[in-house]
Amino acid sequence: MEKPLVSVIMPVYNGEKYIGKAIESVLAQKISTELLVIDDCSTDGTELAVMKFMDSGNIRYIRNNENLGAAGSRNRGVKEARGKYVAFLDADDWWEEGKLSAQTETMEITGCVICSTGRELMRPDGHTTGKYIPVGERITYRDLLKHNSINCSSVLLRRETALAFPMEHDESHEDYITWLRILRKGGFAVGINKPYLKCRLSEGGKSRNKLKSAAMTYQVYRYMGYGHVKSLFFFVSYAVHGIWKYR
Repeated sequence: MEKPLVSVIMPVYNGEKYIGKAIESVLAQKISTELLVIDDCSTDGTELAVMKFMDSGNIRYIRNNENLGAAGSRNRGVKEARGKYVAFLDADDWWEEGKLSAQTETMEITGCVICSTGRELMRPDGHTTGKYIPVGERITYRDLLKHNSINCSSVLLRRETALAFPMEHDESHEDYITWLRILRKGGFAVGINKPYLKCRLSEGGKSRNKLKSAAMTYQVYRYMGYGHVKSLFFFVSYAVHGIWKYR
């Protein structure tokens, strides 16, 4: 089978309710893709929901033998992927048509190491909140330290980069740590400031508990090797941006 251009990694745990819309949005992309659904030991009807789409595209359903968490599931997907590029999509989010085409073109033109997009915040029922979160055109390591503007479900990067920087620390913001490590090594990220990502505000998401999310963000800076004072400095900047973002 011909190798796809993009491998889409979709971790899921008990995502029966929403995963169909996420899969449909991947199938609507007009470039060569494969979709790897990494089921992290779901106990609901997630597998059946995925099986309904197995004949409609290049989809692989992979079930973990034990719970690996979001980071471990994404890492497994990256190892199994065959595409030149890797994209991540949570099972309760979805994309607009044209997202992957715009991102692959942008990466080839700019030479960036990460490409992300803007996102529209959606209610749990799938209706818009009317809030749009923009993304900067160019994002450096120093920029990202002060504000994580890169949402995981919007990201496209080369597979070899994802292999070199596996996600760690599920108890914190594992994706934020990964983007920081990649940009600290060198290069820059590019943002496409269009709402290609529809980001569902699920009630059980880590970021919905603001105090817990704040503590995890502070821990990110500690994992990056910064002392308490610098970590606090970056955290204050992060908090200010967060207040502006959700105003």
